[in-house]
Amino acid sequence: MRLHTYIPSETPGQDAVEAADVAVDAERLGYHGVWLPDHPLPYYEYRDFYGGVWEPLAMLANIAARTSRVRLGTGVLVAAMRNPFAVAKQAATIDRLSHGRLDLGIGVGIVLKEFQNMGADFHTRGARTDEIIRLIRHLFKEGRGPFDGVHYPLGEEAVFAPKPVQPEVPIWIGGRTEAAWQRAARTGDAWLCAMTEPDVFAANLTRMRELTDRPVLAGARIQFTAAEASFERAVEDIEAWKAAGTDDLVVWFGAPDGYVDRMTMFAEALAKTQDS
Repeated sequence: MRLHTYIPSETPGQDAVEAADVAVDAERLGYHGVWLPDHPLPYYEYRDFYGGVWEPLAMLANIAARTSRVRLGTGVLVAAMRNPFAVAKQAATIDRLSHGRLDLGIGVGIVLKEFQNMGADFHTRGARTDEIIRLIRHLFKEGRGPFDGVHYPLGEEAVFAPKPVQPEVPIWIGGRTEAAWQRAARTGDAWLCAMTEPDVFAANLTRMRELTDRPVLAGARIQFTAAEASFERAVEDIEAWKAAGTDDLVVWFGAPDGYVDRMTMFAEALAKTQDS
């Protein structure tokens, strides 16, 4: 099971450089990837766990320049709130900057007011997300139009360059609904689920894999905060998620104060379970 972490992204007063420093520490500790959420214009103040203060693609570009091995993920980008052609260009640029380390996590989004704040249609977001995934893959492979989209058609005269370094940038599908499992089974390279327990995750994973004969990785997002910070608890969490069939475990470690300490503890706990 590969271990990832989120970059602290909940505190507007936090220094952006200090937030990016977490990625440098994560790479030093052997984490497989670092991730950022996406909440550009919520109707509430930024808060614990959901976060989204930093624009994820801009922050990942900075992290790409400061790291050399750790993978860079959006967890997850609400693509249907954004211009998908710009998203494709930004994603390809980050993949180039990082020499092929991008994991592009995409979700449909659940916050009606945020879609309204962004001037995006909430009710067609599922169909548009499906088309956006297809569009991004087309641009990354072909490097030009035409694209026969219903929502995002593209003519022959459109050129997309440069392409990403990776022949196929992994696309992670976020969500914990039947629609998300179907989308992951149909179009995803991996599925990323948040806010659930290992036994529920295992059952959902079984359901998702019943829907496809393709290999689709399964990742879970969990939290391990200051109140929970004990070595024994970390080992228990890791063992439970391993038993559930988790390929990738993405951990949010709470408030920025003490974040790297808890991140270090969890990495040591994973090493202990691998050695035993």
